[in-house]
Amino acid sequence: MTGPDGIDHIEEFHGLPVLTLPRDETPAPETLPEPDAVAWRLDCGWDQEWPFARLWRRFTDVVDTERVRALVIGPWWCGEYSELRPVLELIVADAARFPALRALFLADVVGEECEVSWLRINDITPAIEAFPLLEEFGVRGCGDTYRDGDLRLRPVKHDRLRVLRFESGGLPGAVVRAVGASELPALEHLELWLGVDEYGGNATVADLAPLLDGGRLPRLRHLGLQNSEIQDEIAGAVASAPVVAGLRSLDLSMGVLSDAGAEALLAGQPLTHLKELDLNHHFVSKPWIERIEHALGPHGVRLGLGSAMDYSGGTDEDEWRYVAVSE
Repeated sequence: MTGPDGIDHIEEFHGLPVLTLPRDETPAPETLPEPDAVAWRLDCGWDQEWPFARLWRRFTDVVDTERVRALVIGPWWCGEYSELRPVLELIVADAARFPALRALFLADVVGEECEVSWLRINDITPAIEAFPLLEEFGVRGCGDTYRDGDLRLRPVKHDRLRVLRFESGGLPGAVVRAVGASELPALEHLELWLGVDEYGGNATVADLAPLLDGGRLPRLRHLGLQNSEIQDEIAGAVASAPVVAGLRSLDLSMGVLSDAGAEALLAGQPLTHLKELDLNHHFVSKPWIERIEHALGPHGVRLGLGSAMDYSGGTDEDEWRYVAVSE
């Protein structure tokens, strides 16, 4: 299912197919798949009879939580929208019941259910700290559209986390700085959708510096700095960033990358060691796309380029450039 904002429901998570738990008193536990065979998705679906607390009790009653490997939280509100905080409190309180949990995704919500800018996520730090064996964590939501519902993170120390993903139309700079200040020695995949200032995405290139210097993330192999209105500046910083030497894939897609960013990438350190470079959803002219193809294609780099986005209609072209996900 694809929402109007281009965000999809998760169909596979942590290598497992996603299964939404039925919102009823059946099926009986014996008719459900093995607890470790799927990623369990909980979705209230605006159903007034199934508030999240009831759905959570049903889940923990009919599924052997000690064998659950992956958990996905879909729409958690019933009727009127509410923030995620009570859901996080339930999950954290029951953390000991999930000794096998290795992957957690918060807010698998598409635009038809709620705009990403309205998703009030709160402080996600306790959800990460409650599961010391967690290997994959993802969250979808924005920054300070609602002050009481800010997406927040404190610096954490986590020895097992390999994948960390923030899908946002406005990722607060404070969250980016917290990631940079965290101790994540096992992290291999980092994905940050930075978004736009209007929806809380106020991160700067300076905020990214600890992530780009390569020292704090020794095992990082994929870096995504995506969906940004300062994509050219990011490309310029990445062009000389020490972290790039250890990467297998680099993703600067979904933003407003222009010829200036493309030129910065090609003028910087060699990118020929990469297996993949994704620049999809860009505003780069055809001549510069051809230069990228000529520079990297012969070295076997898989290029995600696509066609340039259309920003026609204004006298100042910059005003018509847009990121893939914002509101």
